[in-house]
Amino acid sequence: MIELDAISIRAGSFHLDGVSLKVSKGGYTALMGRTGSGKTTLLEAICGLRGVESGTIRIAGQDVTHARPSQRGIGYVPQDLALFPTMTVARQLALPLSIRRLDKRFISERVDNIASMLGIGDLLNRRPSGLSGGELQRVALGRALSFAPSVLCLDEPLSALDDETREEICGVIKRVQEEVEVTVLHVTHSLKDAEMLADATLTIREGTIVPLQEETA
Repeated sequence: MIELDAISIRAGSFHLDGVSLKVSKGGYTALMGRTGSGKTTLLEAICGLRGVESGTIRIAGQDVTHARPSQRGIGYVPQDLALFPTMTVARQLALPLSIRRLDKRFISERVDNIASMLGIGDLLNRRPSGLSGGELQRVALGRALSFAPSVLCLDEPLSALDDETREEICGVIKRVQEEVEVTVLHVTHSLKDAEMLADATLTIREGTIVPLQEETA
């Protein structure tokens, strides 16, 4: 579950004031809005990458407003994917587990399981430069899910893909989300993506989050 209660954020001249949002446990919510409306800013605040002036952020019922990113139990796929060019796919998937100093045998087994679930088992020894757009998305998704987070935050994960690959990755995301029962908040500009993936769609309008139906009414 993701809960935002009266969150306020300021970054230069940009600000969000008193923003509230709730994503139910196991739910999939798409967050839409115009460029510059604050979608990514809000996602970064949830993940702990941006501080808030006031308000409360709860993940799975726990107040994480001032917790470090690693303490929040959130998997994050940024828009640029942030994959390391010199790392193999296997190392990318293992990184969140290694940072948490988990047992090497467990890490190896978990990497194999994630790779199998995402259909990238034959890519484990390759590096990002040799992968297609769809393969890169699968790797980034696998890295975000590797430590079994309770929440997954996605920032425009499909925006750079062609239509065929986009539909393919939509299917992968939805299948994996249902399989691991992770709560998802997905920032997107695409109503089609929202309709394909989300149980609920919200939009930011003038600093307020409302259901999409109210935006289009």
